Amino acid sequence: MFKKILIANRGEIALRVIRTCKEMGIRTVAVYSTADRESLHVRFADEAVCIGPPPSLESYLSIPKIMAAVEITNADAIHPGYGFMAENADFAEICAEYGIKFIGPGPDMIRKMGDKVTAKETMIEAGVPVVPGSGGLIADIEEAEQVAEDIGYPVILKATAGGGGKGMRIVHEKDQLEKNWSMARQEARNAFGNDGIYIEKFIVEPRHIEVQVIGDQHGTAAHLSERDCSVQRRHQKLVEESPSPFMTKSLREKMGKAAVKAVKHINYEGVGTIEFLVDADRNFYFMEMNTRIQVEHTVTEEVIDHDLIKEQIKVAAGIKISGKNFTPKLHAIECRINAEDPFNDFRPSPGIITSFHSPKGHGVRVDTHAYAGYQVSPYYDSMIAKVICRAQTREECILKMQRALDEFVIEGIHTTVPFHKLLLQNEDFRSGNYHTGLMNTWKFEKPS
Repeated sequence: MFKKILIANRGEIALRVIRTCKEMGIRTVAVYSTADRESLHVRFADEAVCIGPPPSLESYLSIPKIMAAVEITNADAIHPGYGFMAENADFAEICAEYGIKFIGPGPDMIRKMGDKVTAKETMIEAGVPVVPGSGGLIADIEEAEQVAEDIGYPVILKATAGGGGKGMRIVHEKDQLEKNWSMARQEARNAFGNDGIYIEKFIVEPRHIEVQVIGDQHGTAAHLSERDCSVQRRHQKLVEESPSPFMTKSLREKMGKAAVKAVKHINYEGVGTIEFLVDADRNFYFMEMNTRIQVEHTVTEEVIDHDLIKEQIKVAAGIKISGKNFTPKLHAIECRINAEDPFNDFRPSPGIITSFHSPKGHGVRVDTHAYAGYQVSPYYDSMIAKVICRAQTREECILKMQRALDEFVIEGIHTTVPFHKLLLQNEDFRSGNYHTGLMNTWKFEKPS
């Protein structure tokens, strides 16, 4: 087992990893920018190293500075969390060259599954259903027009190096294609330095259902049940739950088998997620794989009672997993609390939190790095907390989440707490009859 792990991240996920490491008897190293000097992950780590000014490129995305922190603290492993370096194959490769264990898959695996086109080709080889599409990168607008005509409108343009909705455009008619093609390429080039675009059939009103998977260094693989992530705004997840209210026993078995087949086919090492689109007839299609821990891993932890960060670390240390597949016995819902104004187009709301009280009680979990007096920086992602509720049934879980949000006090900045309160009253959400287009049709208003 590792003696000291450096967490190459910030905020709630860095604090989350530190907690598990302490419970495993592993010393921790936090890295931080000058903007995060007063963050809780810095305070609770065994050691902390400042790696630069606030901009991510000069701190959390600087490989030389992170590796220097590893060297001066003598850490023997790095946990990348999510975002930043979590799916950076070059970083994983450098870790290997210096004999530092990257807690996650190897660089070749990250490259294979991080490129959307290659990942799709790999899943076709594995026998996993995929969305009909171009089958590769589109060379020019003429080819784009031909592919779109062949598979039929609506289609969706996607950046091969994409994520978080960047470089993604839905096209409903032919005369919209050229404009959206140019916009998608430009956005992809700006966000990822790669303007490669491919085309898929756009599945109308799908569910976004993902399967948590794990694979070890000995060829054993398993799935740890599913999560429904269909409540999204501009392809950014807002709420996740497990089990999916759309799930059936038969569909869970089919999707679980497909996910495990995918993991075994690529000899995957670590915790990851196979993401699917599911249409109204419960046909499912591979969308992408995330080769890292995800924000919403907490939902799965609550319904299977396993610490997924601990499982990540054990797999990285060469420990064999049981290979047991899991079916959720409880229900869990997570609401992402962002420093944003939901009644002003979700505009970011950085600033000082003047008052902070998090909800408590049986089955209520809050993962956060925020506190009264904390400065929410404009430099990073706006998420400041996650509220996760667990109960015997979905109905009980919704009621518990409503109670928890009523107890959550955050003053000094705008947050998405009021939005989540309204969402939990939405009849489509309460009935489980929702899809990824919910936010496009639901017109919510600020309470008077």
